[in-house]
Parts: sequence; C-alpha cells; structure tokens
Amino acid sequence: MNKALNLIAGAALLAAAFGTASVATAGEPRIAAQPVAATILVQSRDGQNRRVRVHNQTGWTMTHFYASDSRIDDWQEDMLGSGVLSNGASVTMNIDDGNGGCLYDFKARFTNGQELTRMRINVCQIADYYYTR
Repeated sequence: MNKALNLIAGAALLAAAFGTASVATAGEPRIAAQPVAATILVQSRDGQNRRVRVHNQTGWTMTHFYASDSRIDDWQEDMLGSGVLSNGASVTMNIDDGNGGCLYDFKARFTNGQELTRMRINVCQIADYYYTR
C-alpha cells in the first residue's frame, strides 16, 4: 500500500513540475491533460509571473511554438516539444529564461505551413495569449 501511495505522490509531483492538468489515481478515470510544454527550470528573481496560457484559435493545428526574449535575435527551442496544440485548445507555458526580461517574441508554426510571428509581447502583464488568423 505504501508503495502505491509513493507512486501516486511521485506522479503528482511530476505533474505539478510539468504543468499537466491532472493525475489519475487507482480507480479514478484518467483525464487527458493538455499538451505539456517544456518547462524551463531557471527562474527570474524579480517575482514576476511569466506563465502564459497560449490559445490556438486559428483553425489549424499548431506544431511548433517559440518564445524568445525580444533582446535576442535568435529563436529558442520549440516549447511544444513533440506535442501539438490543436485548434480550440490551449496550454499554459512558463515563458521565463531567467534573464529577467518581460518582452518576448512569439512564433508559431502550423500543419498547413503557415507561420505567425508576434513581437514584443509583455509576458509579465498578460495571462492569456490568443493566436487567431
């Protein structure tokens, strides 16, 4: 019994660390979690919340999402990893590279080949960002 509780507690800790929506315990129905973005483990020390829920309302499936500090001329890694963000879905991402910046450039790629780029998004002031056409 203790082994089962340790496994459930460990799964809950992993879920909290990676931002999944829920964890099923024995006997409970499993609830599908939103796609999980790669979580950057560094954290800025200014107390600002840089978590943003990205909503896909384009009619297309998002295959890649990049968020890079506006002061940098290079795109960072794909935050969706091996996941995708379906039309109508959303995912919360921690957009914090540890450098203390609040202005980030966003770039999303979609299954139809489209790319949508948005510049200078203040992730310290918003909680939701909507991708539309």
